[in-house]
Amino acid sequence: MVSHCANPKCAKPLHYLRDGRVFVFDVPDQLTAANGKRTRHVEHFWLCGTCSQTMAMTQSTSGVQLVLRTPTQMRGGAMVSSALAS
Repeated sequence: MVSHCANPKCAKPLHYLRDGRVFVFDVPDQLTAANGKRTRHVEHFWLCGTCSQTMAMTQSTSGVQLVLRTPTQMRGGAMVSSALAS
């Protein structure tokens, strides 16, 4: 359950979803299932309104990371990512 901003320097408590941005990622589990296949789960991350103005969440082979948004993204351009954002 998401309870605070994903930015570790902020950690503002989540009170309202309308303040900020939610990111949803399909993440592989570290353990494998009994049939030998790797399982997956959905993880949610929230950035508060202040942090979401300059930062975003992305997913790479090394995991989910907090990144700075580019000037184009900050002007309202579409964000290219594997995440669904509200």
